[in-house]
Amino acid sequence: MSIMNLLVVGGSGLLGRELVRQSSAAGDRVVASYLTRAADSAGADWRPLDLRDRPAVDQLLAAVRPDVVINAAYQQHDWASTADGAIQLAVAAAAVGARLVQVSSDAVFSGTAVRYPETAVPDPITPYGAAKAAAESAIKIISPSAVIARTSLIIGDHDSPQERLVHALAGGEATGGLFTDDIRCPVHVTDLAAALLELGRSGQSGVKHVAGAEAVSRHELGVLIARRDGLDPASLPTRTRAGSGIAGPLDVRLDCTATQQQLRTRLRGATEFLAG
Repeated sequence: MSIMNLLVVGGSGLLGRELVRQSSAAGDRVVASYLTRAADSAGADWRPLDLRDRPAVDQLLAAVRPDVVINAAYQQHDWASTADGAIQLAVAAAAVGARLVQVSSDAVFSGTAVRYPETAVPDPITPYGAAKAAAESAIKIISPSAVIARTSLIIGDHDSPQERLVHALAGGEATGGLFTDDIRCPVHVTDLAAALLELGRSGQSGVKHVAGAEAVSRHELGVLIARRDGLDPASLPTRTRAGSGIAGPLDVRLDCTATQQQLRTRLRGATEFLAG
């Protein structure tokens, strides 16, 4: 396996840190960007970057000249970062001949169809989903060789937002509850990072679905997390998204069959990767 010059945009986040860890362990030369502060992770040359700053994006890509760029940046409520910034990153990557892997989301779908193959046309119903869909459309035109990797809820080893919420709810430190009618295909961060790096090294392009092999509700996912961590699943309050007034699709299941057939990395389901 040849050494890769990799730029991880959003390197200080949950997924970004795992990409840095795996890539540097493989002997790659890794540059990672951060918005507010660098992660406490060895193995990368850390650089500040705001995707909303077009000259800064151009300058970083021109200075680093990576073979592959993985955009793992996450700003859910910021169109300028999620859509405009991702598009500018694609332009800058193309200008230096870098291969782009754009991390997208199952939020580009409404849930009307429930099961979504890679060929499904986005029909977002939230601003975040619309921003991700806009980035996808532009990147397909700017860089036909790019990979657009749609994923779902990302779970770590006690350090993801979903896991922190479960602990807070179980301890009475948070209000609300876990949706019983909101169904996704959660993926473990190590599986997702390995798949993205594999796609980055490959000659593949286009839309890929990189999510877990099992569809579960957010409450079912919370129960699995609670059992793994020795918490009482009965302590987790429940509610429904339909009755909450919080906008968002209900049932979105990414069909990863075609992508999984092209990958060596196995995308496990939540019951497996959260087994005690």
